[in-house]
Amino acid sequence: MRYELYYWPGIQGRGEYVRLALEEAGADYTDAARTERGMAAMMRMMEARKGTPPFAPPFLKAGKLVIGQTANILLYLGSRHGLAPKPEAGRLWVHQLQLTVADLVLEIHDTHHPLGPSLYYEDQRAPAKKRSEEFWNARAPKYLGYFEGLLKGNGGSYLTGRRLSYVDLSLFQIVEGLRYAFPNRMRAFERNIPGLIGLHDRVAARPHIKVYLASDRRIAFNEEGIFRHYKELDL
Repeated sequence: MRYELYYWPGIQGRGEYVRLALEEAGADYTDAARTERGMAAMMRMMEARKGTPPFAPPFLKAGKLVIGQTANILLYLGSRHGLAPKPEAGRLWVHQLQLTVADLVLEIHDTHHPLGPSLYYEDQRAPAKKRSEEFWNARAPKYLGYFEGLLKGNGGSYLTGRRLSYVDLSLFQIVEGLRYAFPNRMRAFERNIPGLIGLHDRVAARPHIKVYLASDRRIAFNEEGIFRHYKELDL
């Protein structure tokens, strides 16, 4: 099957978690909104009032299916491409972990837009600084410490043991993004999460991921996405 991934061109955003899964699986896919007329097609699908239109990107077209929400897309891809355990309990566990990653992604976004996405960063500098402090003092240790503990408890190379799942790919992206957005804070914090750093390195070295990261399919981090670097937030 040839998949069509729809997400905003020019940013990694939430679409990147799906791209990583598709790349690791060696799946045949098109990053549709980056093609000619792709944006127009994406908007038409979202504006449809019949069937099952997605609320917002990312969404994946798989044959006649149109699947929205990052964690939902990964739930679908995971069982079809060996990126999730086969037993139902294992599939639900990995899905649960991905939903926790989604919560973390929202908190990371709110470090620079705590008052809402419709306002410019310049309109919320002071609240962003306060939110970033709270994130690194309380929220990052809580979330990343949770995943670090699971890695140690399972005793494997990946979160669920010896086999990679899509949530490992997502945690790779979390580490990459935090290194971009908060290089100083991450440099100091990484000593607390050696397991996650090792996981990051193992994912980066996987053949398909290594090729993807070196290709032009991987959009560079920038100040339009979820992970944004502002010096005043990274003291």
